Amino acid sequence: MEYKSNELEKVLDTGIALSKEKNRNKLLDMILDAGMELTNCDAGTLYICKENKLYFQVMKTISMGVDQGKNGEKIDLPPVEMSEANICSYTVIHKKVLNIENVYESDEFDFSGPYRYDKMTGYHTRSMITIPLLNQEDNAVGVLQLINAKDADGNIVKFPKRMEHIILSLASQAAIAVSNISYMEEIKTQMWSFTEAMAEAIDTRTPYNANHVRNVAKYAGLMADYINERHKEGLTEDYFDENRKEQLVLGALLHDIGKVSTPLSVMNKATRLETKLHDIEMRLHLFMAKYKVQVLEGTISQEQYERNVAKTEEALALAYAINECGFLDDEKKQALKKVSEYTFEDGTEQIPYFTEEEIVHMSVVKGTLTDEERIIMESHVEMTERILSKVHFNSQYKNAMKWAIEHHECLDGTGYPKKISGDDLALESRILAVADICDALLATDRPYKKPLPKEKAFAIMKDMADKGKIDGGLVELLQNCI
Repeated sequence: MEYKSNELEKVLDTGIALSKEKNRNKLLDMILDAGMELTNCDAGTLYICKENKLYFQVMKTISMGVDQGKNGEKIDLPPVEMSEANICSYTVIHKKVLNIENVYESDEFDFSGPYRYDKMTGYHTRSMITIPLLNQEDNAVGVLQLINAKDADGNIVKFPKRMEHIILSLASQAAIAVSNISYMEEIKTQMWSFTEAMAEAIDTRTPYNANHVRNVAKYAGLMADYINERHKEGLTEDYFDENRKEQLVLGALLHDIGKVSTPLSVMNKATRLETKLHDIEMRLHLFMAKYKVQVLEGTISQEQYERNVAKTEEALALAYAINECGFLDDEKKQALKKVSEYTFEDGTEQIPYFTEEEIVHMSVVKGTLTDEERIIMESHVEMTERILSKVHFNSQYKNAMKWAIEHHECLDGTGYPKKISGDDLALESRILAVADICDALLATDRPYKKPLPKEKAFAIMKDMADKGKIDGGLVELLQNCI
C-alpha cells in the first residue's frame, strides 16, 4: 500500500509536536486537527475514556463553524456508554479501526446519535471512521472519530483504506502523549495532595499557621504574576512560566512544614511569661498574706508591713506591664533589675520574688521568645529540610524544596540556617522571604501580636531592605500587589 510523502511527513511532524505539548487542552485539539487535516474530512470528535464511559472532549464541524472544547470548556452532551452497539464504544472494546462508507446504509451499529444530530442541525453525516487511541500498555485512552471525508472536488467519499493505518499511527502517538500528560497530572495531584495534607497537619496543631502558609502562597503568586506583567512591558527579564510559578507556590505552602515538630508552648507563645505569670501571682499574693500574718504576730511593724506590701504590689504590676509590652525599654529594664533583687524573708529563709527563669523571660527585649526559645523556633527550617529531603521531588518540582528552606535567609548573610547571601539567593527564595515577613506583620490571627496597618508594615519592610536584609524591589512590588 502506497502512502504519500506529505501524509507521512504530517504524521511525523505531528508526533514531534505532540511529544512537546504539555497542555492537555491544546494537545487534544491538536490531535483532532491533525486527524481531520490528514483525511481531509469535514468533522470530527475526540473522546476520552473515563469511568468506563466515553466523554466528549473536542468537537469540530468545518462546514457549520462548530469548534467546541478546544479550550477545555465542557461539551453539553452525555457520555457514551460502553456498549458494542455504539461504534465508538465498539472501537474501544475491540481495539480496532472501523471504517463506515455510509452510516445511513449500515445496520452494524446504533447510529441514532448521528441521526438525531443531523435532524436537529440539518447536517448530513455519511462516511465515518473511528480509531482507538491505544497507549504503550495497549489500553484505550480515547477514540478519534472522523466524519465525511472529501475528495479533491469536495465530494463526500469513504475514508481511503490506506488512511486507516496512517490515522492509527497518529492515534498511537496521540495516545502515548495523552497518557504521559495524565501521568504528569497524577504526579502533580499527588504532590499537591501531599502539600495539602501537611498544611492540614499544621492546621490541626495551630490554625493561624495554616492561614499563614496559604497567605504566603497567595502573596508569592501575586508577585509572580506582577513580574510577568512587567516582563510583557519589557521592564524585566524575569518571567514565571506555569511550572516555575507552581514550584514557587508549592515552596510557599511547604515552607513552614517543619513547625509540626515545634512545641506549641513556643510556637503559640503570646506573652513573655504565659503560664509563669500565674505562678508569680500565686507566689506574690502568698507573700502578702504572710506579711499580714507577720504584722499580726508582731514579728514586723505596721510600717514594715506597708513597705513590704507596696514593693510586692510594685513587683506584680511590673510583671503585668512587662508581660505584654511590645518592647522592653530602658525604664522597664532598670525596674526589673531592681525588683529582681526583692526577696521574702521568712525566718532564716529568703525567697526571691522572681525565679531566675522568670527573669530570663521578662528580660526579652522584643517579642515574646527567649534566646533558647528562638533557637527552637528557628530550628523549624532545618526540620523542614529534614522532612522534605524524604520526599521525592521529580524534575518538575525539584526547586520547591530549595526555595522553601531558604525563606529565612537574608541578602547580607545574617539569616538562617545556612547564612546564604546576595546572588546565591534565588529570586524565588527572596520572594518567599518578603511574602513571609509581610504576612507576619499583617496577620490578624496571631496569638502573640497585634496586626499592623499596611503602611506601617511596609515601612518596616523597607527599613529591612535598607539594612540589606531583604530585596527592596520585591517589597515595592508586593506593596503594589496587595
